[in-house]
Amino acid sequence: MVMAKGPGLYSDIGKKARDLLYRDYQGDHKFTVTTYTANGVAITSTGTKKGELFLADINTQLKNNNITTDIKVDTNSNVYTTITVDEPAPGVKGIFSFIVPDQKSGKVELQYFHEHAGISTSLGLTATPVVNFSGVAGNHTAIFGTDVSFDTETGNFTKYNAGVSFTTSDLIASLTLNDKGDTLTASYFHTVSPLTNTAVGAELNHRFSSNENTLTIGTQHSLDPLTTLKARVNNYGKASALIQHEWRPKSLVTVSGEVDTRAIEKSAKIGLAVALKP
Repeated sequence: MVMAKGPGLYSDIGKKARDLLYRDYQGDHKFTVTTYTANGVAITSTGTKKGELFLADINTQLKNNNITTDIKVDTNSNVYTTITVDEPAPGVKGIFSFIVPDQKSGKVELQYFHEHAGISTSLGLTATPVVNFSGVAGNHTAIFGTDVSFDTETGNFTKYNAGVSFTTSDLIASLTLNDKGDTLTASYFHTVSPLTNTAVGAELNHRFSSNENTLTIGTQHSLDPLTTLKARVNNYGKASALIQHEWRPKSLVTVSGEVDTRAIEKSAKIGLAVALKP
């Protein structure tokens, strides 16, 4: 069954602009291979080279009716397990996750999607858990939401955020107040041409505690249905660009680079990501 269309979750506020400005930019070398067994289990192996450090993990995913089980093992022998149940009731999604050997990592989360609302609540599986609640309400034009975490051990709120988002046929603007009211973020995403996937976006962050402002602007454009260009620059002079090509269905090669325009004598950072799927 398909989840009800609605405003999504709190994490979706400003997501279009964030994806445009930050998604797929890679400063390291990353290689991902996905294979499928005869009984439908997906096995994904990932290797990442960060400077002199090499990190690797193996993820297996098994889908059985409406239940999806993900198990990931990383270089440090941590085992991450996530079990997702889609639609145990209309509009509901249940998620159970834990990490071995971290005995305090267990968490259960319930999400509810409605035409005019989206709610997510999670509870840590410890004697004194952290409780998180986030919710949004609205319609296809405007939504508002909040995201709150409470630590029952200390009796303190560890997180309280709020945000609003406005959407038209080709523009999405959002405003969020995060980090316990210390960071104000305004963003916008504008679709210039749907045919060529051309869009522009910007994000302005203001941190009240340090009176620091960070402005990032970016754009994307598809040269053809299989090749996408992206570029961004911020007010600190960091300029980045990438080209992503789908050389076969679901298999992507992404080359990205970043240069500090205020220290042009420094060498550019070059990133490469290769994702192979059968």
